[in-house]
Amino acid sequence: MKTNPGRFFEDYTLGEVIRHAVPRSVSGGERALYHALYPARHALYSSNEFARASGLPESPIDDMAAFHIVFGKSVPDISLNAVANLGYAEARWLRPVYPGDTLRSESEVIGLKQNSSGKTGVVYVRTTGVNQHDLPVMEFTRWVMVRKNDMNAPAPDPVVPQTAPAVDPDDLIIPAGLDFTNYDFELAGEPHRLGDYEIGERIDHVDGVTIEEAEHMIATRLWQNTSKTHFDATPRADGKRLIYGGHVISMARALSFNGLANAQMVAAINAGSHANPCFAGDTVRAWSEVLDRAEVDAPGVGALRLRLVATKGGAPFTLKDEDGKYLPHVLLDLDYWALMPV
Repeated sequence: MKTNPGRFFEDYTLGEVIRHAVPRSVSGGERALYHALYPARHALYSSNEFARASGLPESPIDDMAAFHIVFGKSVPDISLNAVANLGYAEARWLRPVYPGDTLRSESEVIGLKQNSSGKTGVVYVRTTGVNQHDLPVMEFTRWVMVRKNDMNAPAPDPVVPQTAPAVDPDDLIIPAGLDFTNYDFELAGEPHRLGDYEIGERIDHVDGVTIEEAEHMIATRLWQNTSKTHFDATPRADGKRLIYGGHVISMARALSFNGLANAQMVAAINAGSHANPCFAGDTVRAWSEVLDRAEVDAPGVGALRLRLVATKGGAPFTLKDEDGKYLPHVLLDLDYWALMPV
């Protein structure tokens, strides 16, 4: 048998390290397609000149595009037979990705827990993306619900890793040379700097985008994400393709430009949950809450901790019910650090 049906829950072993195929060389084409798929307008990722004025050699590939590439490499080995990608933690961007870089990734299995139904289990992995110089560009922990193939396979001893509630600001990696002392607020699109945001402040990003089937599939293929649930509608009882959660993240991040245009770089994801499924025809909107502010060791640069919430309707700033469960209109709850001018 030369074809590969993908791994099922019983195929994972705690502690194993999986090197993922296939390395991917990136180019300016990734940037152009990313900006075509999402309303992404952050200046640092749009202009070489703006990036150089901010101390970088050129405009990097968008942080989330780099995430999607590294994530996509892991899908055939980790989530090809997934029911759903459940969450993220301890994600850090370790160095920018530039056109011409070649990325690959590997994952370590750090936790396993069979579900009570005996039909699925949760696989916890720590994934690292590296460039052509074997230098890490990002790392993240995620957990995914995966189907079992052999229902009689014994359940492994449950191991659920403990993840930090947030990345400490002292552990944020600031790109070499980043300098916002001569930051051009007019060209960036908004006048707001770190000190203008108050902890507890909430921002309705106003705009919305209706998810299209074709755009979602183009995006998911662009990242070489092969998860069946995003392309094959037949396994689901409702006959729908599940929209890739990363597509929702990028859409919400792009929408957040209206109110957070100067939150230029994503430095870390503290936690993230895909609260409810997204399908073609849903209109994604977003709001943010300011959770914290921090100083970092780079001239003119500070860090803003944000909760980014994507919804498909519902009143802004509504998140959970009285029992602490996500309301049905909430798609994404993402806690992250962004770098911006002070």
